[in-house]
This record gives sequence, C-alpha cells and structure tokens, in this order.
Amino acid sequence: MSAAAPGIAGPLRVLRFWNTTVGKKAVMAVSGVILAGFVLAHLLGNLQIFLGPDQFNGYARTLRHLPELVWPTRVLLLIMVTLHIWSSLQLAVVKSEARPVAYVKQTAIGSSYASRTMYLSGPVIAAFVVYHLMQFTFGMGGTPYHEFDAYGNVIQGFRVPAVSIFYVIAMALLCLHLRHGFWSMFQSLGFSHPRHMLRIRRAASLLALFIFFGFISIPIAVMLKIIPQVI
Repeated sequence: MSAAAPGIAGPLRVLRFWNTTVGKKAVMAVSGVILAGFVLAHLLGNLQIFLGPDQFNGYARTLRHLPELVWPTRVLLLIMVTLHIWSSLQLAVVKSEARPVAYVKQTAIGSSYASRTMYLSGPVIAAFVVYHLMQFTFGMGGTPYHEFDAYGNVIQGFRVPAVSIFYVIAMALLCLHLRHGFWSMFQSLGFSHPRHMLRIRRAASLLALFIFFGFISIPIAVMLKIIPQVI
C-alpha cells in the first residue's frame, strides 16, 4: 500500500476536494462572501458622495495614497472573481452532464427567480464591472473624466440617462445574485437547518435591499439634482 509523500499530500487533498461537487460549491461560496464583503465596503465608501465634493474627493485621494492596501485588494478580488466564475462554470458542466437531455417542459419547483437567473446575471454583472472601471477608474467610459475629481466624474457620468439606467439594472441583478448566493452559501458549507433557513432568507433579502437602494440612490440623486451639481 503506497502513501503520498508528505510534501504533496496537502495539495492532493485540495485537488480531490476541488474535484467534488461539494468542493466547487464551497469555493464558489467562500469567494462569493469575500466579493460581497467588498461590495458592501465599496457601497459605504460611495455613499460619502452625499457629504459633498471635499469629503468624497478626500476619500478617493486617500485610496490613491494607499497603494499597499489598494493593489493587494485588487489582486485578491481578481483571484476571487476568477475562482467564482470558474467554479460556477464547473458546476454548470456537472449539472449538464448529470442531465444531458433537457426537460421537455421545465417547471420551477422550490426555486426562486434569482436562483434561475444566476447564470444570466453573472455575465451582465461582469460586463457592468468592466464598464464601471473604464468609466470611473480609467476614464474610458465615454463620459467626462478628470483624474483628481472623483466627485465630478460621478456627477457627470450619472447625468447621462442611459448610464444611470444601466447602473440601476446592473444593481438589481447584482442584488438578486447576492440574495440567492448569501442564503445558498449556508447550504453549500453545510450550515443549513430547516429551523433557521427562513431567518437566513430574510437576512439575505434585507442585506440585498440595503445594497440595492444604497447604490441606486446615487444615480437617482444625481438625476434629480439632490446631490450638489458640478459646473
């Protein structure tokens, strides 16, 4: 009977775990939690725009002066996004292989609208993130951009109705994605119990609604000129 060398036993166990459906779900759940944590932190930072240009530009300036924090965070997020997408694709393949012949008539039983659109919302959210970075980070989104005026960039960007509408739609899909992902995470990690699932679903809904209304409050406030406008 042979045994794996001590130096490779750990990686082999990780590989075997990844090759299981449970392992893929665990990777997707953990990466999703980290990404959701960033979304919440990003929201709290963005809401500072209601405190005026000095506060918001000061917040953006602080981030620019902390590359030792910003770049490791970006690398971590890129890794988490890659793992999240890869694990979701792997699970889709497993599901497809388990039922190679589609249902003649598919009826949703015990599933939510969010769960049925998870694979659709993902690509739309990814496209939004790319455009969001182009617009507010790299200045390539087709709206006015000044490197040291984050406040003005947001105001000018959301003055364009199509941009604001796309933002609201993307946030709706993101929050449906987060709501389903949050409560299903407990099932993926083996922490679910029938007695607690109702509370978990409610908590997931409240968190998703908070994030949704928090994010869309910015373009709506810009369009309604509630936030002081730049000249």
